[in-house]
Amino acid sequence: MSALTIRQAAGAEYSRVLGIGGVRGENVVTNDDLAGPIDSSDEWIRQRTGIVTRRRAGAGVDVIDLAEAAALKAIAAAGLTGADIDAVLFATTTYFHQTPAAAAVLADRIGATPAAAFDVSAACAGYAYGIAQADALVRSGAAQHVLVVGAEKMSDFVDPTDRSISFLLGDGAGAAVVGPSDTPGIGPTIWGSDGGKAPAIRQTHAWSDLREHPELGWPTLRQDGQTVFKWAAFQMAPIAEKALAAAGVTAQDVQAFIPHQANMRIIDQMIKQLGLPESVAVARDIAETGNTSAASIPLATERLLAEGLARSGDLALQIGFGAGLVYAAQVIVLP
Repeated sequence: MSALTIRQAAGAEYSRVLGIGGVRGENVVTNDDLAGPIDSSDEWIRQRTGIVTRRRAGAGVDVIDLAEAAALKAIAAAGLTGADIDAVLFATTTYFHQTPAAAAVLADRIGATPAAAFDVSAACAGYAYGIAQADALVRSGAAQHVLVVGAEKMSDFVDPTDRSISFLLGDGAGAAVVGPSDTPGIGPTIWGSDGGKAPAIRQTHAWSDLREHPELGWPTLRQDGQTVFKWAAFQMAPIAEKALAAAGVTAQDVQAFIPHQANMRIIDQMIKQLGLPESVAVARDIAETGNTSAASIPLATERLLAEGLARSGDLALQIGFGAGLVYAAQVIVLP
């Protein structure tokens, strides 16, 4: 009996980011606004994190509202409509429903139905994970145009009396459309995880604990600051170097560096370790937006382009890292 031969999908040889968009929470929250409950000061927060303000959304805005606004901007920037999107990847950790997936709801809102849709739970690395998957979907032929969204309403998980992470966090959404390209536009992704360090960034307790112990109250976030700082500042630069090597370029070849906006001191340490030239545009959106987890890389990218610090066609090194602990890095051509 002869074996049957099946067809296997094949797509574009290359892919690239075609458009990007972002939105931030409408409320500007200063360090002075938060300093009292954590017995701190504007000076202490600036010195430790580089944050001057963070943006937070109002009570009537949820994470899908933020995602929708960013997605529509990215789709328009790519010269497309929602109907052109055939896969939606939604990176978030702040969507309250276990099901249905936020991506399916978002796809309907932007007019992309019946696009494939699924959520990505990789915290601060979620957007970079999404770009890796979008690249694979386009080049495999599984999709033509993929929308990748990183959106978070981190303020929903803040304990205003917590000194470990609460003053870092902001709300926002960033989105990118990935599609076929005649030339390489997304380098190989270097990604991984270290679950042994998972408690370093954690939720205070599980949602299921509330069934038997409602007195625990709403779960919020905590981090072990020194553990996270050492891991991010000293172990992520070698990951970024691997992404450069995999793409066939060096630190001298890139025009922009877009790390997860976790802490300005982490960013500065990574620049030093990577030996980036002074000519490289470095994303520092954290100073005004705060740490928006999965949204931070696309928001920082959008700001660099909007302010003219980076241009379409520039090579950018981006790296996401955070809770899990998970990470992902790749070199991309800016849209």
